[in-house]
Amino acid sequence: MRRYGKHTDEDDIRSRPNRRGNRPRTHIRPKHEDAAEGMVLTVDRGRLTCLVEDRVVTAMKARELGRKAAVVGDRVALVGDLSGKKDTLARIVRIAERSSVLRRTADDDDPYERVVVANADQLAVVTALADPEPRPRLIDRCLVAAYDGGLEPLLVLTKSDLAPPDKLLELYGDLDIPYVVTSRAELESGEAVERVREQLDGRITAFVGHSGVGKTTLVNALVPEERRRTTGHVNAVTGRGRHTTTSALALPLAGAGGWVIDTPGVRSFGLAHVDPSRVIHAFPDLEPGTEGCPRACSHDEPDCALDDWVAAGHADPARLYSLRRLLASRERTDGD
Repeated sequence: MRRYGKHTDEDDIRSRPNRRGNRPRTHIRPKHEDAAEGMVLTVDRGRLTCLVEDRVVTAMKARELGRKAAVVGDRVALVGDLSGKKDTLARIVRIAERSSVLRRTADDDDPYERVVVANADQLAVVTALADPEPRPRLIDRCLVAAYDGGLEPLLVLTKSDLAPPDKLLELYGDLDIPYVVTSRAELESGEAVERVREQLDGRITAFVGHSGVGKTTLVNALVPEERRRTTGHVNAVTGRGRHTTTSALALPLAGAGGWVIDTPGVRSFGLAHVDPSRVIHAFPDLEPGTEGCPRACSHDEPDCALDDWVAAGHADPARLYSLRRLLASRERTDGD
């Protein structure tokens, strides 16, 4: 085998001819300045359904994006066939910076976070008051994910005809979270739908909840022209329903100028990705009191400055209790 030294004559070096006669590959990527803007509506096995102006376009992620994935709610730039006709395919070449991100991990030991929804304004946590029983720990975890990701929470309590909401609402009263209570009869009459719709007007709202709580039924009532198959059975032993929403889907809220994003039912909500220092931002009345906290304070330790801040009358003790309960939910399982 011929080897070349440090100083070689370029004429001695073999060059492989370009048999195809085209230009050699380059690391310089096109800027796609003429790309159209769109919004990701759903993702299914590498194919993304996007809304481009008034057309629904099927697209795939361009290779130059590497491992960066687009999720429901993402604002993207697309090139290629944007007609929306059958068997056409566009390419997503850019993903815009996200204003908010709803993330979760499979469990608290999983280091890999999964982005569920991007750019949502609000997280509607749907829970039944009975059949299945409420799971406050799961609600707490959803609230922590909302605060951490920059979403405002909304509680939607269903099946109030089976159990009163007072006990559960008392648990979250000090958090000042808006809520809507619904019953089966009110859903059928449309009265509850209108109350929920008032909270969604002009906003992008992601709906989350474990199976059997009536989440998809409520979404179907809000967007009747986009009906999705609901959970038809709740297991009598586990109190949980079957998963029937298998992927997140963004749906336009007619007449209100907003969007509803239905997400798959969850059995757990891991928070391994959450930094406790970001949760405090959801408590503006307590946040100034953290200035005297030791570095990397968990806000639930003997040297935490929040105890003295609250004792001096700067904030309600119930608010500090609520903060610590939410932070502690990161260390507990999702069950009751």
